[in-house]
Amino acid sequence: MDLAFTPEEQAFREEVRSWVHAHLPQEIAHKVHNALRLTRDDLQGWAKILGKKGWLGYGWPKEFGGPGWTAVQKHLFEEECALAGAPRIIPFGPVMVAPVIMAFGNAEQQKRFLPGIASGEVWWSQGYSEPGSGSDLASVKTRAERVGDKYIVNGQKTWTTLGQHGDWMFNLVRTSTEGKPQTGISFLLVDMKSPGVTVRPIKLLDGECEVNEVFFDNVEVPAENLIGEENKGWTYAKHLLSHERTNIADVNRSKRELERLKRIARAEGVWDDQRLRDQIALLEVDIVALEMLVLRVLSNEKSGKNSLDIAGLLKIKGSEIQQRYAELMMLAAGPFSLPFIEEAMEAGWQGDAGAGALGGFPGGEVANAPLASTYFNLRKTTIYGGSNEVQRNIVAQTVLG
Repeated sequence: MDLAFTPEEQAFREEVRSWVHAHLPQEIAHKVHNALRLTRDDLQGWAKILGKKGWLGYGWPKEFGGPGWTAVQKHLFEEECALAGAPRIIPFGPVMVAPVIMAFGNAEQQKRFLPGIASGEVWWSQGYSEPGSGSDLASVKTRAERVGDKYIVNGQKTWTTLGQHGDWMFNLVRTSTEGKPQTGISFLLVDMKSPGVTVRPIKLLDGECEVNEVFFDNVEVPAENLIGEENKGWTYAKHLLSHERTNIADVNRSKRELERLKRIARAEGVWDDQRLRDQIALLEVDIVALEMLVLRVLSNEKSGKNSLDIAGLLKIKGSEIQQRYAELMMLAAGPFSLPFIEEAMEAGWQGDAGAGALGGFPGGEVANAPLASTYFNLRKTTIYGGSNEVQRNIVAQTVLG
């Protein structure tokens, strides 16, 4: 197992680093480095910049318009983007539904949907979770009834991340009630502008509406929007979830946030507290270990070996690390991490008004106001994409035997 990067891979890293620093808007990088609110224009603006370069679909093969990068190159690209302060690529289009369309869609569907995803012009949402159907997706109840050349869809999805921005949604729908629950599910693409689609934002504690409820009331969906075969959607969903769970691990963002945690500890005057330093060191060890696991998978791919099915393991560890760095940031900032006044933040106040035009820590750093929001938001990471309790069972069965 070789975990070292080759000279060619190092050169590729430098190329990506230079390009990202030249094209990433600094106001967006500032927001990302300090966990400030990103607008739709911020997120989609960066997606379009990557799309113009041909890098939004950075994991795509050349035959579908991607760069055809190796697994190592994809890892290096993700790392350089994260460290530079680029927003996370919204995964629902390029990382999640695109591979399903490539693998199971027909040529017409690939021609119709992939270009808009690759350019960043079309925003996709995920229609998986329902009230009562989260980690147990096999129990979804949203119904799609075939009537002639269309499906009539009725039901509800929930926790739809950024669904208020969605142009299209990929949906798990029930097309049969016979046999096992998994055998009656289909994978359907729905235009969110269709009559009968209602999006209701769910306002969170920090005032954000990151997630939504989506209702379908006799929504007509052309049968040509069915991916693959009817009642085979569970197979396609599992293919997609392997991409989602690897994406949730997000070791590169954890490396960036570790540096932010250290900045906060120094700015708040607690860097010399030995107990806090011990906790930061333990976190750093776990991040390095997770990175080694990712590199091990990449090394196996480079050598042509079959990797263990460890997407669930990456998700478990990565999500727990994200919660731990959020907790340590709160601990380092103490009471200054508690206030969150949405209107004041929108007006430019970020903490200590005497520390500059934007406010900041007593050392000139950007302030602690978003920390409570980050902490509460990251409580979800061990639940979405399949709860960690369920993932541990899967790992025990598929990896440990």
